[in-house]
Amino acid sequence: MRVLGGPMPRVLELVARHVGLDDRVLEVAAGTGLVTAALQPRAREVLATDQSAAMVAQLEARVRRAGWTNVRTARRDLYALDEGGFDTVVAANVLHLVPDLPRALAGLLAATRPGGALLLPTFCHDEHLLARAVSRALAVTGFPSARRFDARRLRAAITASGAIVERLEVVAGVLPIAFVAARRPT
Repeated sequence: MRVLGGPMPRVLELVARHVGLDDRVLEVAAGTGLVTAALQPRAREVLATDQSAAMVAQLEARVRRAGWTNVRTARRDLYALDEGGFDTVVAANVLHLVPDLPRALAGLLAATRPGGALLLPTFCHDEHLLARAVSRALAVTGFPSARRFDARRLRAAITASGAIVERLEVVAGVLPIAFVAARRPT
């Protein structure tokens, strides 16, 4: 995973830079807390969620060990987010995995307050020839992917959801990551 994680230091820097000190942040698909670690020093409050009970257990242990008092964890399905009004919603490296992208984006928007930020760094399996080849090779080994984005198609999908894309930066790598900062209309 080190090779695939090549873009992550820059992505984490961009995520942290786009979070305000007074922000209430919802992180969806938090996994073991890689992005959570970049969010927690910046945000007033972070609700880090994942649909997997095993991931949430690992995340809870990490939060306890690190002493992050501004981070809460919860098991939540991306399609059933029951809280709203977050200043910033982060869904890192998950949009390529969701079967129903329009429904997922609608849920993320609904969880964001009007005028709030959506941070959506996403693997772009179709950005260039090497990424396409690596993605297809990984698929043979069982690496999940519901779709293969390039930056243009990712922007189009986010825009179609009603969000306003304010920044898109493709962070180079074997599997590049498009960092997207968008806003929910007011």
